[in-house]
Amino acid sequence: MSEIKTITDALIQFRDDRDWAQFHNPKDLALAINIEAGELLEAFLWKNAEEAKPEKIKEELADVLAYAFLLAHRMQLDVSSIVLEKIALNNSKYPVDKSKGSAKKYNEL
Repeated sequence: MSEIKTITDALIQFRDDRDWAQFHNPKDLALAINIEAGELLEAFLWKNAEEAKPEKIKEELADVLAYAFLLAHRMQLDVSSIVLEKIALNNSKYPVDKSKGSAKKYNEL
């Protein structure tokens, strides 16, 4: 069993034990990702990156990932496949010879 499936199964069990599936429609899961991402950003607010508390980052990143995994499950998307597909797409948009060491967007290379 893959680690992603193990994590997703644990999230679903946690959710189902509390009868929260009724709240986990795609729109609300996407909103939850955004809200938790905002809380992750808040860990860095008004500080240098090195000053952010690792425990806070860990907690908020876990929330972002949890909701992302639940959304992928709800939409019947395989997390490994969609991430690998996105890497392949980005590889074609950002060839190493043009993008290495550059923060430019693909249409500016």
